[in-house]
Amino acid sequence: MELAKIRNLSDAELAHQERVTAEQLFRLRFQVALGQNDGVKKIRLLRKEIAQIKTVARERELRIRGASKDLTPATAVTKKKGAR
Repeated sequence: MELAKIRNLSDAELAHQERVTAEQLFRLRFQVALGQNDGVKKIRLLRKEIAQIKTVARERELRIRGASKDLTPATAVTKKKGAR
């Protein structure tokens, strides 16, 4: 899945996609361990997709992407210091 598509998912869809991808990775690793599959490239792609999903979720949690313009990191520090 492309990063742009991942960013367009809602939070619930993002969590669902992470579970589905993690399950696919588990099954593929299991098949490779049993010698039924030679999916090294697919494992790498699934790990990358999971990392992208977790990154987007964390960005949303920290409000890094799509944050309001009045709360940039520089003003957030300034507001924090002024709040003392």
